[in-house]
Amino acid sequence: RKEAMTRSLAAALGIVGGFMASGAAAEPVFNRIASFAVPGNLQADTDQATETSAEIIAATEDGMTLVYTDSPLEAVGFIDITDPKAPAPDGVVMLGGEPTSVAVSGGKAFIGINTSESYTEPSGHLTVVDIETKSAAPTCDLGGQPDSIAINDDGSMLAVAIENERDEDLNDGVIPQLPAGNVTIIPISDGVPDCEGIITADLTGLAEVAPEDPEPEFVDFNSAGEIVVTLQENNHLAIIDITGAVIGHFSAGAVDLTNVDLDEERALTFDGEQLGRVREPDAVKWIDDERFVTADEGDYEGGSRTFTIFNRDGSVAYDPGLSFEYLVAQAGHYPERRSGNKGVEPEGVETAVFGDQGYIFVSSERGSIVGVYKDTGAAPEFVQLLPSGIGPEGLLAIPARNLFVVANEVDLIEDGGVRAHVMLFELADGEPSYPTLMSGTDDQGRPVGWGALSGLAADPEAAGTLYAVNDSFYGMQPTIFTIDATQTPAMITEATRVTRAGYPAQKLDMEGIVADGEGGFWIASEGRTDRVIPHALYHVDADGEIQEEIGFPEELMGVEKRFGSEGITKVGEGDEMTLWIAIQREWRDDEKDMVKLVSYTPATETWGAVAYQLDKGQQGWVGLSEITTHGDHVYIIERDNQIGDAARIKKLYRVPLSEMQPAELGGELPVVTKEEVHDFIPDLQAFGGYVVDKVEGFAIDAAGDAFAVTDNDGVDDSSGETFFLKLGKL
Repeated sequence: RKEAMTRSLAAALGIVGGFMASGAAAEPVFNRIASFAVPGNLQADTDQATETSAEIIAATEDGMTLVYTDSPLEAVGFIDITDPKAPAPDGVVMLGGEPTSVAVSGGKAFIGINTSESYTEPSGHLTVVDIETKSAAPTCDLGGQPDSIAINDDGSMLAVAIENERDEDLNDGVIPQLPAGNVTIIPISDGVPDCEGIITADLTGLAEVAPEDPEPEFVDFNSAGEIVVTLQENNHLAIIDITGAVIGHFSAGAVDLTNVDLDEERALTFDGEQLGRVREPDAVKWIDDERFVTADEGDYEGGSRTFTIFNRDGSVAYDPGLSFEYLVAQAGHYPERRSGNKGVEPEGVETAVFGDQGYIFVSSERGSIVGVYKDTGAAPEFVQLLPSGIGPEGLLAIPARNLFVVANEVDLIEDGGVRAHVMLFELADGEPSYPTLMSGTDDQGRPVGWGALSGLAADPEAAGTLYAVNDSFYGMQPTIFTIDATQTPAMITEATRVTRAGYPAQKLDMEGIVADGEGGFWIASEGRTDRVIPHALYHVDADGEIQEEIGFPEELMGVEKRFGSEGITKVGEGDEMTLWIAIQREWRDDEKDMVKLVSYTPATETWGAVAYQLDKGQQGWVGLSEITTHGDHVYIIERDNQIGDAARIKKLYRVPLSEMQPAELGGELPVVTKEEVHDFIPDLQAFGGYVVDKVEGFAIDAAGDAFAVTDNDGVDDSSGETFFLKLGKL
């Protein structure tokens, strides 16, 4: 029932070292300093609901302008980062086709454009954009569908991976599916591609998997002018020179994965195995002229959920196993709904030297997070995790300005969610600002996964000890998490499963928790009659076993709606103890913008309520998400459901306890008065990203220090970022 962490934070840092800088030997760290919403580049007369994206990203030689591909807009976009803490829109250039990649040299952006009419008739061309004048001119016909583009150090050669990708709906997506791909090498003189001098590197006959149908995915030059290319679907890599000759090639190989989450059962269970899992690498980057690193995302047959460092002869210099995926899970970013596919799906890599230190960056496409490692020449040293936004696609280091950039491709405009973003990080002295909360590992070294935190409570006696619950996203693994908030980041030290007769308690949507003062807890579950989840209160013991279930009375059920209990708190002791539950939004008998605070007294089994007036939002809806008692007041979180610049209401209010005098249900309810105590928006903005919508938990500990936590929706259509806020004395 309990999963105790087997390591303290100090010990955990021996495995995941770098989540926080040690004071004695602090080194520069990367922290997010700004975010740019890609729709900011849309012109005023363009529908702002137009889908946009930021995929592959590059920078001008002076590092002052970012250039990114925007596939749905069929454009290349520009961002002015003269002041990297205030990135500014610099316009777009429409391309008349789908841009797949971009490389910059000599004031020109070289862009591969996919114009394919079908999988069997792939086509594309190279377009060159003058960055200063924003003028574009198609130049070379590429004879197929381009993917990755790279340019050598002196800007004299361009390499294009001509993928000619397969139809995933044909033959179960299995290759071969001709025509075959290749690598196209184009000489460049004074910024002008020599289309007549194109060299085609033939990659057929190399791989063990479908040798007649190579599908090049990603290319990169080393300083010697050699090109490494991944053939992802073929599970193969090749090295070619600028004449197009293959000077080396080898299989990417396979690994055995044990203690891996393979089921999408709404629980984090790292207990499966995948034997002989082929790597199927996506992105690749040279570390130096003798080594390169791959992001082993996988495709239709594999994916090792990690990255690999290869020597140029094809031998493996380093394979971290599942440590990267475990780190992602310990930071609350594990994408449970991708467990049956490729887990965290490492897709992008970047390498760079900042000062005299080499770094390797690895992105998790589905976990929406980036791992940072120091290159040691041997096993790399993990440094930290960076919050990336949703779907990190392009990674870019700008060492001359101590900057690192992530382009995120996911735009949730159709779902009313967050837009695509480009995020900027700076290497500077200090401590990592993220993650703010992490877990340890169990006695078998597996991560204790967590996410979707929806309620927060303080231990009645131990200052700095808090309890959180997850919501129905993890419906097969309802859990009470014990948090040590005295550490930085805060540490989940224990995971107590909520059970019924010894089995995981199903049909719960835990949204609130409060300690009962006797070692157990009261939990509020938000009901949904369409999913047969009852509106109810649960009394659980210290082991998480449900001792009592109390359903809502008929007076409430007769007017219920989906948005129910969002927090629970306790007032008084013994027979005088009353539980108060915050109802998120109006039910059928409530006036507009008026919600209930519902009371229940266990000793007498009586129910009552008072009314609470909501703020009026500019967009979407406004509701409650937490309630907690401290001193002479009840504290309440009130929030809208808006994200980013549209967010207006993420606030903490308090109501005098003296006004919490419940009236009978079904009649006229007294309206309590509220006083604003704190605005969470500046706290959320301080992390350099966009404002998230779900501030879900709040508690004040035994020492009077306040804490809040956000809900990351289980990393589903979410960046996965959880912000555990230490607010101090309010």
